[in-house]
Amino acid sequence: MNSGPREITTPYRPIPLEIPEGMKPNEFFNSTENLNDLEHNNGLLKNPENLLLYRKALGHTNEFDTSIIYNTSRIILDPLGRPVRRTQVPEKVRHVWNRMNQIIVEYMFDEYPDPEKYLLLAGEASLDATWPLTSPGVPSIRMLHNHFMVFDKEILRQAPPADPQNPNLTDGGQNSLFQAYMRDVYREFFDRALSLEILQPVHYDVSRIELTDYPQGLPCWEITGGVKSLRDIRFWKEYDEILKGFIDFYRTFFSQVSTRNAPLLDDVYFPLQVESTLLFNNDFMKTAKKVRDLCITDARYANAIRWQPAFKQIIYRNDEGKLIVTISQNSIGNAITELLGVVVNRRPDAEAYEASEGRLVAKLLEVRRRLMEADLGRAVKTKYWDGEE
Repeated sequence: MNSGPREITTPYRPIPLEIPEGMKPNEFFNSTENLNDLEHNNGLLKNPENLLLYRKALGHTNEFDTSIIYNTSRIILDPLGRPVRRTQVPEKVRHVWNRMNQIIVEYMFDEYPDPEKYLLLAGEASLDATWPLTSPGVPSIRMLHNHFMVFDKEILRQAPPADPQNPNLTDGGQNSLFQAYMRDVYREFFDRALSLEILQPVHYDVSRIELTDYPQGLPCWEITGGVKSLRDIRFWKEYDEILKGFIDFYRTFFSQVSTRNAPLLDDVYFPLQVESTLLFNNDFMKTAKKVRDLCITDARYANAIRWQPAFKQIIYRNDEGKLIVTISQNSIGNAITELLGVVVNRRPDAEAYEASEGRLVAKLLEVRRRLMEADLGRAVKTKYWDGEE
């Protein structure tokens, strides 16, 4: 079997939403009205912290696929003012959200114990409004949400190979700005800035999924203690530290792209390491100049830049059954599955979707039961399942 990224097709039931006349799709999907539909047609569980568990209407996989969104659509009407990263979420909400994450990942391990048969992941991608609103592919809802997915590896094995030049496969060295020009300083900064105990750096041979040969060229950490460590609050604090380090690197780099010899940003998390490891590194500064020069001379290139931190951060299970954490810039594509070399084409096909819907919903309702048992929310009623009105 040849290793390489795979491309699968996942059917879904067409969403019965009519976009009001005069609105672009990305404008409507950012609206409170759209979020109402998400809750009332696909909502599973919600709680006073405004965290909503829901079925993915346009799913990546029909084996197991669900998300939690921090639904601030009614309490923060300005889409650009909503939290889009873990670091922007109030501590009380983040505490509940971490417990929900832990319970769902444990369920995935219980239901899919064999790493040879199933690929599983949990994580989030930034939804910053960092592209022009008129650009295709702009993230729509602009609220922090995460994903929990399971893929049948046999389906991946039988799937055709994805084009390795697919622009959405952003994380290989050939496409990634960080990895192509600043791999050494990127890793050195993480090593210097982060003080970790539960998360331990691992080599590519450990982090790599043999079937897809991904992730490629990214810093990865093993969760020592496995799934049980997700019950330890220290793990979630370390998970946040990785994001903070990434944000410092990204913001510092693009501040130098924007303004030659820009001063140290006032609100970085690791100022000493930023100053010594990044701002005094010739490769770092040379690459910023390369990007700045391109922005000045190439309008198309400049328009594609995401000036604010855009990331994918996931927990996934490797071939040996170990839990691994990785993080990547989200510079071109938006699908979090592509971090592991899985390209998903979603096709409207109600009949094909309904063939697997019963099994999928049964699993989602079991997850909901476990969350309710832990006092993490109350059931939402839709036309597809029972709950509270």
